[in-house]
Amino acid sequence: MPREPRPPILWVHRVQALVARELVEGFRLSARRAAARLGIAPSAISQYLSGRRMKAELAARPGRPDEERLIRQAAQELSTTPEPKRPASTVILEVALKCAALEERSPAPGAGSLDRPRESMLRRRLRARIRAEQRAVADCMGLAQKSRDELTRSVFRQIASDSLRHAEIAASIESRLARGINRTAPSGVRRADVDRLIARERRAEAAAGAGLGADLGGVMRLLWESMEADERKHDALLQQLRTLESGPGARAAHRPSRGSGRASTRPR
Repeated sequence: MPREPRPPILWVHRVQALVARELVEGFRLSARRAAARLGIAPSAISQYLSGRRMKAELAARPGRPDEERLIRQAAQELSTTPEPKRPASTVILEVALKCAALEERSPAPGAGSLDRPRESMLRRRLRARIRAEQRAVADCMGLAQKSRDELTRSVFRQIASDSLRHAEIAASIESRLARGINRTAPSGVRRADVDRLIARERRAEAAAGAGLGADLGGVMRLLWESMEADERKHDALLQQLRTLESGPGARAAHRPSRGSGRASTRPR
C-alpha cells in the first residue's frame, strides 16, 4: 500500500525543523540567532537538535537531493545579514509547498482524478491564492513592526496569522486536488464530540457577557469585535460539520474518473 502523503501542516513543521538544523549545523549560527531568524523560541531550536521535537522527521537528512537543495537555499536566505528580505514564515511555507509537490509527483497507481482541464484550473487558482496570502503575511508583519503600541500590532499580527492559516488550508486543498480528490468527509470525530465543543464555546461566550464591546473604543473595540466574529464563524463551522455524513460509506474520498464532466469542489 502506498504511503499516505504528509499533510501540508506537517510539511511546514518538518521544513522549519530541517531549516533550523541547517542554520546551526550548516551555517554555524548560534541557537539563539537561528531562533531569531525563524521567529521561534531558542528552546525550540534546542529541542530540534536534541531530538525531543520532530524526532522522526529529523532522523535523517531530506531523502531527495532536490528537497535537500530547497532546505539549504531556505537556510541560506534566512542566514543573510543584516536581515533576510522576506519573513521566515513566508520562506518556510514556500519551501513546504515545493517539498509537498515533489512527493505528489508520484501518484498512487490506479488513483482516480478530476478531468485535467478542471483540475489544472482549480490548482492554478489555489496557487494564486496561496501567493496572495503569503504577500499579506509579509505586508502585515511589516505594518506590525511599524506600529507603536501593542494593540495595533495585535491587529496586524492577527491578520498575518489568519493569512498564513489560509495559505495552509489552500495548500491542503490543492494537494488533494492533485490526487483527484474534490470532496472529503469528517474522520476521527463523532457528532457527540462536536456537540460538546459547541456547548463549551457557548459557555465561554456567556461567561464574557454580551455587549462588552459597547464599552470599548478605537482599536480595542476592533479587536473585541474581531473575536466575536471569530466565535460566530466557529459556531457556523461546527454546526455545518455536525451535519456532514461521517459514517463508513462517507469516509472514502470522492474520486471522479477522468472525463466525467465538471466537478464541484463544494460539499453536496
